Amino acid sequence: MTAAQLISFARGAPSLDIVDVAGLKAAAARAFDADPAGVTAYGPATGYAPLREWIAKRHGVEVERVLITNGSLQADAFVFDHFVRPGDDVVVEKPTYDRTLLRLRELGAKVHQVTLDEHGLVVDELREMLEAGLRPKLAHVIPNFQNPAGVTLSLERRRALIALARQYGFVIFEDDPYVDIRFRGEPLPTMLSLDDESAEVGTGGTGGVVVLAGSFTKTVCPGVRVGYIVGPVPTIAAITKVALNTYISPNMLAQATVHQYCVSGGLDESIKTVRAALAERARLLAEALRREIPGVRFTEPDGGYFLWVDLPEDVDVDRLVPAAAERGVAVVKGSDFLLEGGRHSLRLAYSAVTADRVDEGVRRLAAAIADVRA
Repeated sequence: MTAAQLISFARGAPSLDIVDVAGLKAAAARAFDADPAGVTAYGPATGYAPLREWIAKRHGVEVERVLITNGSLQADAFVFDHFVRPGDDVVVEKPTYDRTLLRLRELGAKVHQVTLDEHGLVVDELREMLEAGLRPKLAHVIPNFQNPAGVTLSLERRRALIALARQYGFVIFEDDPYVDIRFRGEPLPTMLSLDDESAEVGTGGTGGVVVLAGSFTKTVCPGVRVGYIVGPVPTIAAITKVALNTYISPNMLAQATVHQYCVSGGLDESIKTVRAALAERARLLAEALRREIPGVRFTEPDGGYFLWVDLPEDVDVDRLVPAAAERGVAVVKGSDFLLEGGRHSLRLAYSAVTADRVDEGVRRLAAAIADVRA
């Protein structure tokens, strides 16, 4: 099977046809024209100042609360390294992003997974764990169109999670790279904004329990490698020192290009394009799964890049994944996103599969399931 024939539901990246290459080329040219010194020199460890100010305004926070990073994965690493020490208890979703599990294990954390349902993290389950004595240092949550499950944390649960963080003294790490890729429904406020809002109106909370990470990878393109952290000033100041000692300066050219892209309106247009394309792909994928694979179970996402599939129990993904590869379709095992279990589950990323290839990809997957059963 050649690379050209492969249909990959494995990688959470946009296909080239929905990347605004011309717009990004123009933004890069404007960046050089507007600020050649800033683009070509070392810059502050906090990131390109105009983009930092744009992000701060977008989130309604002081600029001192923003640090721009080389992609959101580096933002994640900075936050985990800042808060987590060997032996610390950390709460994550079940399932959660595989690299989150990897990093936390590398840090020596004791990882506790809390179930997801169609409304996101089951906060009542977490409450029971806390009442039983668990004292986490950090709770990592992907609130919108979660990777890998595709579900969104409800407003009621966002508020409840903040209340638990204040009561039991842990930090919520709101990892939110997919927030703008919403197909339907109304946007929900970030937990960062809810935390700040309740602190401002004096509802009994002290604020400062949420640290947010964002990204331009999913709305602009992966190649720009521009992410960011928003948090309390002391947290950002401490992480900035680590950033300075790690790379002195982040990528000023990429950040200046993203800034020009944002202020020109290119980002808003790109989001519209990505939303429309991925909404169609998610719909086609759901339809094809129901038609081609009887007994499959999933929650159709309201946005994002991913759909989590539970297959019938006679289909073991350890056997299915190589069988699917032989049929020319790439998928990721559910067990990669769990401490245990996931033997009958898959994560399907529809972001890189163009609409005309979705049906064929699912037909190949169905044929691979038949191979495994045979």
